[in-house]
Amino acid sequence: MCRTTVAVGTVLVLLLAGCSSSKDESSPSPSSTPSRTPTGTPGPPTDSGTAVPAWTKVMRQPVDGLHLVTQQRKYVVTRASDEAGITTVTDRSSKKVVIRHTPAAGFVAQSPVVIDDHWALIEDIRSDGPAPEITVLRYDLTTGRSAELSQLPKVSEPEIGAYDGTFAYSSTDARNRSCLIVADLATLKGRTVTCVADPGYVADPVVSADSVTFSEITAPETARRCKRLLTAPLSGGPAQPVPAATKCIQWSGASVRGATVWSEVGATDPDQYQSKAYVREAADSAARPLGTVVTDTILACGNWILWETRTVTGGDDVYQINRWRPGLGTPQRMYAGKAGTALTPMTCQDNTVYVEAADLSGSPTYTEAISAALV
Repeated sequence: MCRTTVAVGTVLVLLLAGCSSSKDESSPSPSSTPSRTPTGTPGPPTDSGTAVPAWTKVMRQPVDGLHLVTQQRKYVVTRASDEAGITTVTDRSSKKVVIRHTPAAGFVAQSPVVIDDHWALIEDIRSDGPAPEITVLRYDLTTGRSAELSQLPKVSEPEIGAYDGTFAYSSTDARNRSCLIVADLATLKGRTVTCVADPGYVADPVVSADSVTFSEITAPETARRCKRLLTAPLSGGPAQPVPAATKCIQWSGASVRGATVWSEVGATDPDQYQSKAYVREAADSAARPLGTVVTDTILACGNWILWETRTVTGGDDVYQINRWRPGLGTPQRMYAGKAGTALTPMTCQDNTVYVEAADLSGSPTYTEAISAALV
């Protein structure tokens, strides 16, 4: 995942901004009546008995308008294309705005927003100057009041992985170790999964229904640098490494039901926007190649692991979304975009995947947020 500020003020920043890193190895209300979206088409099922879900429209906006962050049973979260990224939480039934979060001066909003039926967790970061700073507030959606997360270890890296009301992040303990924390949004009870001694650190948390997958970087800024992937059950227990297929550079991944999909890309690879993906159905299984994926788009949702791919046709980018789950012979294509339409990284809430498709080919340009329920 990116270890950097995501500026929100320029056109399509939420959609298409590339990632750089200081530590890593590479430099409106929703539609009330969802309908089949015209922006992409599902592919045919590749495994008997598994139906590819239909995509439905959530909202459509100008490119410089609002962008969908996530949606759940009661609320929809959007972010404006202003420079700070004002975040709005709206009640889906009444259309009433219950939270309008404006970052403090010098800060910008950071995705994602962790949300359940009562609470919303919103993160802002300031990366300019000698002392970068991260603030995280939990809003009470019934009162509109907010408070800092004083009950939990302080967030030290901007990446927060989330699955419904469970979230994971990096913190720095009293011994200056980088630690992975998993916490519950409703109770703010958390536990430390693992820690890495300085100058190493943990990053890239991706949370699924039953596990958290993350990166552990050791010996950074040296020739012995290693970035490996680990996964740990949310129910407790130690983290276990996911053996790399080709090298000690695993970028990010997601795990569910004992299986892990991950990608590998190195600092000298010519196209770090794309990376080679692999799957292990169990810790002791052999790694199977899954082809090339768009880096940083692997996501767990329900019983599935999803990712985006990109090809170039006639000079235009063409995006697809594939999915796989344990027991499935080959991945399924569940979305095929038209040429010139770009995709955001996906988010998941309540077993439903959300993504924005940005059509930049016409005038005016627009983005369309779409969703698909996974079973």
